[in-house]
Amino acid sequence: MPSEPRQRTPFLAEPNRLAVFTAVVCVLSVGAAVVSFAKGYWIGAIWVLLAGLSSNMTWFYVRRSRAARREEQGPAAG
Repeated sequence: MPSEPRQRTPFLAEPNRLAVFTAVVCVLSVGAAVVSFAKGYWIGAIWVLLAGLSSNMTWFYVRRSRAARREEQGPAAG
């Protein structure tokens, strides 16, 4: 056990902040696509593509953050 308690960092200062930002972009682009298609604009297809890209980026950053956390804990933890 460590002698000093670990300092808790703010949520957006953690390594997974890029995952949070890309998830927000994904949600906003899905909303923009819904509004665009509801109004009859085909530009919504671009928003759908952006949602797919940001979704993939979110999963990438989540997995990278988990791998970094696992590596930080050492081989005995995983």
